[in-house]
Amino acid sequence: MTEPDLDAPIRIVPLDADNWEEAAKLTLREDQVEFIASNLASIAESRFHPELQPCAIYSGETMVGFTMYARNPNDDQYWIYRFMIDQRYQRRGLGLRAMPVLIERIGNLPNVPEINISYDDHNEPARQLYRRAGFVEGDIAPWGERTAKLILEH
Repeated sequence: MTEPDLDAPIRIVPLDADNWEEAAKLTLREDQVEFIASNLASIAESRFHPELQPCAIYSGETMVGFTMYARNPNDDQYWIYRFMIDQRYQRRGLGLRAMPVLIERIGNLPNVPEINISYDDHNEPARQLYRRAGFVEGDIAPWGERTAKLILEH
């Protein structure tokens, strides 16, 4: 295991033939697995829904997490569908450093007035991370998760 350089820049890198297997092997703590689909399931889903953008999160040269986002064809809004930091690298501020990089990446796409995310209401670390990143909580979605929205200022 390579220890990430915690002072290195965070990068969001699209998955490709060279890094998808490493991303598939990233894991959560046992108490977190009920909150998010596995990375392998997310990567598979992206093969059948080409609008989904699966990406690795790097701190320097070390892959520390996974994310996936897309413009939802049903509401024409951008959603962050997955955001996780591997259990080996949690509690080091990497999620808090990676979220603004992801927001900037999505915000630089054409016509993005807001970014949406959803999470299990029992996932308090996710709620706190998203609040700190500027997301404002909304209602419970039809699929049972809490929604949150970040209005972008252009």
